[in-house]
Amino acid sequence: MLVFKFGGASVKDAEGVINLGNVVKNYTGNQILVVVSAMGKTTNELEKLTNAYFNGTDDLHEIFEGIKEYHYHIAHELFGENHPVFNDIANTFVEIDWMIEDEPHDDYDFIYDQIVSIGELVSTRIVNAWFNHKGITSKWLDVRGYIHTDNTYREGIVDWDKTRASVQKDIPALLNNGVVVTQGFLGGTSENFTTTLGREGSDYTASILASCLNAESVTTWKDVPGILNADPKFFADTIKFDELSYQEAIEMTYYGASVIHPKTIKPLQNANIPLLVKPFTHPDAPGTVIKENVISKFEKPVIIVKQNQVLLSIFTNDYSFISESHLSEIFGVFADHHIKVNLMQTSALSFTACIDYTAERFDRLLLALKELFKVKYNSELTLITLRHYTDDTLDELTAGRTVLMKQTNRNTAQVVLK
Repeated sequence: MLVFKFGGASVKDAEGVINLGNVVKNYTGNQILVVVSAMGKTTNELEKLTNAYFNGTDDLHEIFEGIKEYHYHIAHELFGENHPVFNDIANTFVEIDWMIEDEPHDDYDFIYDQIVSIGELVSTRIVNAWFNHKGITSKWLDVRGYIHTDNTYREGIVDWDKTRASVQKDIPALLNNGVVVTQGFLGGTSENFTTTLGREGSDYTASILASCLNAESVTTWKDVPGILNADPKFFADTIKFDELSYQEAIEMTYYGASVIHPKTIKPLQNANIPLLVKPFTHPDAPGTVIKENVISKFEKPVIIVKQNQVLLSIFTNDYSFISESHLSEIFGVFADHHIKVNLMQTSALSFTACIDYTAERFDRLLLALKELFKVKYNSELTLITLRHYTDDTLDELTAGRTVLMKQTNRNTAQVVLK
């Protein structure tokens, strides 16, 4: 039994959906569970829609109409007129219509998940309809009834026991009857509200389902030939890894390598399920395999770049030393606001942390910290992480830039740059 995950780039247009169907046809004879992300940049547009609704801006309906037109255009190119999928699309979008008729009264993160989740629900309706249209027997599945989470919106924490029981109860029988198409990124609470698993969380969805089903493998289909040592958009002469160990992949994703969601690897490692990263444009290419007992050689350092960073420096109000009790308070505030620390240092009088910038979360974090401490910060920074670094590469990447923070250990160097 195989789990395939297709990201937004693979279904950004009608041609992409057609190609997806062709890829699945190549694996006829296998049980296949297909996990699909929102189409193209739909998640970004739905985030804009969420902000417009929450802040009451005038472009709310214009943004929403643009999202709907994009999906209807793809569906028209695939199916022509009068196909039942148009009713499915309309019935899915109506959930947003109902929400934006009223003023926002709920927490931002809750609203975010109810709106942004619509992208995956619509994309999977279209993909499932295309499969059946082309003779691939397929069943649409609402993943929110199978991946059960708590009420941590935008970062749902999976209830593994409940999830495993639900997945094993229904999905194996469905796979015996054809392909199953479901959504990445989404989960559901006990109150039947939608949660999301973290940005780019569709890889994690595939990992969860594969682990519960004891799949043979997970393949995540990307617009790159496999896992590279650096992002080819920013660096020339990148190299592809044929194999990586689970450990190395976990390290890379922890530091922000965007090709795989950070939580993806651990469930697969626990179940000893290999992860294949392959190009959807060349499905026969070998890609990269992540598995146990791989001894990787690194001809070049792995370079991971995270933009839009904030460097916070936190001081006590009376200029006393930063103690363990102060650190406990600081991390308590970070945890309460769901803030992940990318890099940190302590000195006698300060604690400094580099974090991702998200406007609404950062503003709330700053208010909470200022109730207890003095705070200074720099924004619009870049964090570069080098795994298996060399001094020459580190010097080259920091040349001409202001280094605000730097750390090195045996394998990894990190610098925060302005």
